[in-house]
Amino acid sequence: QVQLVESGGGLVQAGGSLRLSCAASGIIFRFNTMGWYRQVPGKQRELVASITPGGNTNYADSVKGRFTISRDNAKNTVFLQMNSLKPEDTSVYYCNIVKSTTWYWGQGTQVTVSS
Repeated sequence: QVQLVESGGGLVQAGGSLRLSCAASGIIFRFNTMGWYRQVPGKQRELVASITPGGNTNYADSVKGRFTISRDNAKNTVFLQMNSLKPEDTSVYYCNIVKSTTWYWGQGTQVTVSS
């Protein structure tokens, strides 16, 4: 059973920072690409960042230079360091991993950035 558990969200002022964590279980973590997505009500879930087993990263244009995705394979955990947060970053952030053809998601963690 694949499980993803996000943590680290909260309420911050614009310009502040948060670090999100996603702990994975039920997978061979080091062989999978993982990603962070975000979604607000009424809008599509969008990719924020992804990281391959080898550590290659990809970011949405809106977060480049501000967010950093990383992974600790020994701990089956992926992180999203979010700096210089903006109100438009407010969303529920979800951790994602694909096993075979199935997309797995965590429950999400709320990030709210006040202006």
